[in-house]
Amino acid sequence: MWWSERKKSPRMEKTSDFPELKNDTFLRAARGEEVEHVPVWCMRQAGRYLPEFRESRAGKDFFETCRSPEACCELTLQPLRRFPFDASIIFSDILVVPQALGMDVQMSPGKGPVFPEPLKEPDDLQRLRPKVDVDAELGYVFKAITLTRHKLEGKVPLIGFTGAPWTLMSYMIEGGGSTTHSKAKRWLYRHPEASHKLLRQLTDVIVEYLLGQVKAGAQALQVFESHTGCLGPAEFKEFSLPYLRDIARRVKDKLKDSGLDNVPMIVFAKDGHYGLEELSQSHYEVVGLDWTVDPRSARERTGGRVSLQGNMDPCALYATKERISEIVKTMVEGFGTRGYIANLGHGVYPDMDPESVGAFVEAVHTHSRQLLNRN
Repeated sequence: MWWSERKKSPRMEKTSDFPELKNDTFLRAARGEEVEHVPVWCMRQAGRYLPEFRESRAGKDFFETCRSPEACCELTLQPLRRFPFDASIIFSDILVVPQALGMDVQMSPGKGPVFPEPLKEPDDLQRLRPKVDVDAELGYVFKAITLTRHKLEGKVPLIGFTGAPWTLMSYMIEGGGSTTHSKAKRWLYRHPEASHKLLRQLTDVIVEYLLGQVKAGAQALQVFESHTGCLGPAEFKEFSLPYLRDIARRVKDKLKDSGLDNVPMIVFAKDGHYGLEELSQSHYEVVGLDWTVDPRSARERTGGRVSLQGNMDPCALYATKERISEIVKTMVEGFGTRGYIANLGHGVYPDMDPESVGAFVEAVHTHSRQLLNRN
């Protein structure tokens, strides 16, 4: 019901030559198939909580690192050397898409991303590239994915990702992070036509970007709608949901037209609890959940249409190993073992103890195996 028959692609067989996948648990769970244990990975699993990550990144510009396939590959592999994750996610950043459109984005230490010249009025849209050559502007991401697929040696699948149109739009207008997103929301109310124009332009680039990631070797895709929580249900349905649906539908159509294998797609709309029903009918195989959503309620509201991913509170990793195990047990029992991918409800925080991340992964595998054996 969730997964169409996959066709072998002679083009991919000819050009890829990737190592055979040894652990496909994550992909099977995304499709709603039977598994021996619940798969687990973490958003931001390659990050500052790892001392080797901090050492690799020391003294280097963030986006310069993103543009180095070798550096991105190394950072992607680091957590897999420590923990038995069931999936990897390419090290990159959602803001490479605004950069591809011609915007200057800098990563300010201690502050985060900064746009020196954000979009202020609709006329500023003329500053954006009307047509983006995705291979030319974002080819470094594709190279990183291909290199990493080979270096993974088939250990686990590799996830590609992008920011969603509304999330990227809000960054481009706010000029960085925001608690209110009032500048971007001002556009929605005062300049709805210009807002839709920008959202459509971002969608077009994102579709080609995701397609390029699959061609390069990504085995699954995640779309991050990180700023859902600042929208009300009506605004979500007008300015976010249609573009999320469009991305999934167009990527799948283009993969089919290109003779490429379909890949599972995950939508993660943080704080979008009010839109669970709509998200479960938006052409994604998996809906990611933040920690504010009750697992059993999510199952009921999504009606078995999709697999679910999430959703332990990242702050639970501050607990003792024993308490982490208890929290994970309750979470896995709530979601069940079929059509479920364990994750945090957001990314790993920089001050987390790596041992706590290891305890989380171990607990997911242990408790899910026990549940499966019991059944």
